[in-house]
Amino acid sequence: MGVLVVIGMPAIKKILVIRLSSIGDIILTTPLLRRLHAAYPQAIIDYCTKPPFVSLLSSNPRLATIYSTGQLPAEAYDLVIDLQNNARSRVMVSSLNVVHQVRYHKENWKKWLMVQFKINLYSSTRSVVDRYQESLKEFGVQDDDQGCELYPSFSEKAFAEPFFRGGIPSLALCFGANHFTKRYPPQRFAGLLALLLDKKPLQVFLLGGTEDAAQASEILNTLPVAYRPQVANLAGSCTLMQTAALLERCDAVLCNDTGLMHMASAFGKKIFVLFGSSSSVFGFLPYHSPFELFEAEGLRCRPCSHIGRDCCSKGHFRCMNDLSEALIARRILDFFNGR
Repeated sequence: MGVLVVIGMPAIKKILVIRLSSIGDIILTTPLLRRLHAAYPQAIIDYCTKPPFVSLLSSNPRLATIYSTGQLPAEAYDLVIDLQNNARSRVMVSSLNVVHQVRYHKENWKKWLMVQFKINLYSSTRSVVDRYQESLKEFGVQDDDQGCELYPSFSEKAFAEPFFRGGIPSLALCFGANHFTKRYPPQRFAGLLALLLDKKPLQVFLLGGTEDAAQASEILNTLPVAYRPQVANLAGSCTLMQTAALLERCDAVLCNDTGLMHMASAFGKKIFVLFGSSSSVFGFLPYHSPFELFEAEGLRCRPCSHIGRDCCSKGHFRCMNDLSEALIARRILDFFNGR
């Protein structure tokens, strides 16, 4: 469990939250923003992140000002909550006029023991959100049993609307991830889609960034021609919040352990999650959103990393290759047929 180190008890009128990256990690801070606002409704809450992620927070009603690493705040703060807690964020905090500061301790030593020796010192699979929450109790910040939040604008919702055809169920496929060992192979995704589309008419949306475009093309090119009209490849053609608006409208989401998984959770979507080299004990499952987790049990080499690797060090990639296309497809069909 992470620990927040508190120096003194502040009279909190102005708060700064720092989380520099990445998509999923930033989305997982949104419950904390809501709970801070509930505890201190008169306080001004600012946020600092990297420029590519500002849009995730720009319409969040809990926040007053969003700063980026290219435009650091010059304000005085009663309380700074550093959820990044790395060398860069600590330097940032040291440059501010701060009365009290809080740093989230990630306890990376537990991750190291789990990865290197498979020694699990985590008491449960509690979300990192709850680890933040537990340590903020002395500030009067209470759990509200609600999930993450995102707020697509009217124009972003309008962008998403024309892609959906009434009466046809929709499935978002978020097939990317920053590291190879967290990605289900594209040809396996194509096989899985073929199993689904053979049994049920669906609208399928391939969602991801420009870095995922090659994988999207591989999925489509491997998919039998007859099924391709039912698949819209939007990878690399949407902004982050346009992608959020698409996920908001979809009926279900199939994804790797990636930031778009947490984006989907902000809308309470049913999520079918594929975990490869990582582990649920690290606390990054969908938060307060219904999900089914698929992972290869009993592999002695798993987890091999808490963030992912560029290749399988064992050469077999069983953590993903052992996940059954047929089983995953059956569970997704059960969901759609039961609606």
